[in-house]
Amino acid sequence: MYDMIKTHLGSAVPFATTTGVTILDLGAGAATASLEQRPEVNNHIASMHAGALFTLGEAASGAAMSGAFVEQLLQVRPIATDASIEYVKIAKGTITAKAKTSEPAADLLARLASDGKVRFQVDVTLSNESDQEVAHMKVGWLVSAR
Repeated sequence: MYDMIKTHLGSAVPFATTTGVTILDLGAGAATASLEQRPEVNNHIASMHAGALFTLGEAASGAAMSGAFVEQLLQVRPIATDASIEYVKIAKGTITAKAKTSEPAADLLARLASDGKVRFQVDVTLSNESDQEVAHMKVGWLVSAR
C-alpha cells in the first residue's frame, strides 16, 4: 500500500513533480524525499533556492501525513494549515528531507475516529549529502473525514 501511495504522490502534486522532488520512502507517519540540485532550482549564489527547499520539505510532510492515514486516505480530506522553515546552512548538492508526524499514526487515527478531524504537526529535517542539516521545517495539517 505504501508503494502505491509513493507512486501516486509522484504524479498527484504537479508542482512538486515540476521541481524534481522524489519520494524515496514512505511509512506510518514518516517519509523521506529528495531533490537534486540543478540550475532550475538554484538561486543567485548557485545554491538551492529557498522555495525549492520549502517545496521539498512540504512534499515530505505530505508523504508522512499520507503514510499515517494509509488505510483511510480515500475517506479523508487533508489540508496543510501552516508551515514554517528555518534555513541553517547553504544547501548544495542533493538534499534529503526526512519527515515524521508529531504523534504516532495510531493516535492520529484514534482522534480522527472519535472527533471526525485531527490537527497535528509534521517535523521535517532537510540535510545535504554530508548529512549536515541545511534547514528544518514544521508543517501543520488538518485531516478531516469526508
